[in-house]
Amino acid sequence: MRVRPVSVDVLVEELAERIVRDHPAGRVRVAIDGADAAAPGALADALVDPLRVRGRPAVRVATADFLRPASVRLELGRTNPDSYYDGWFDEAGLRREVLDPAGPAGSGRVVTRLWDAAADRAAREPYQELPPGAVVLVSGALLLGAGLPFELTVHLHLSPAALRRRTDQDQVWTLPALDRYAAEVDPAGFADVVVRLDDPRRPAVVLLP
Repeated sequence: MRVRPVSVDVLVEELAERIVRDHPAGRVRVAIDGADAAAPGALADALVDPLRVRGRPAVRVATADFLRPASVRLELGRTNPDSYYDGWFDEAGLRREVLDPAGPAGSGRVVTRLWDAAADRAAREPYQELPPGAVVLVSGALLLGAGLPFELTVHLHLSPAALRRRTDQDQVWTLPALDRYAAEVDPAGFADVVVRLDDPRRPAVVLLP
């Protein structure tokens, strides 16, 4: 396995170019998968303008807006890693409200925010029609283990040491779940694009054989 160091700007431009090149027409669903410490949302946000410049409108979705109710998430406590792994995110809602309607045969009507975690209630976000050629950028942790439909998957990989070093203290309890995800799902083994981010200023793209 080889890696190719790139700058953050080059990484963003190359990803935007690949999306447009590989999917020149129709809607595209892209997963930006990574632990919070890898900031997958920041990379997804950075892709919006380069895609627009290339004539492709981008719609942002974060898994943090597709959580299960607190009564489900916190049934075993507020810091239970098994709950984080198995019951934190509403994958069925994400598929129903975003990924299926954004697919080639879908209606194109999506809800980009389903749950208000702070208020612990439905976000009451209105449906919106995806514009032609829209790129739906979905960011978050644990995205690639549930068979969700994406045309392109990007995994932001941190070594165990970097993950522990860069995880906020109030999120350390999630580390066993992230370790389990790496061991059981192995997203770095099958994602379309794998980016090593031990140093966030110096990403490196993994070149698969």
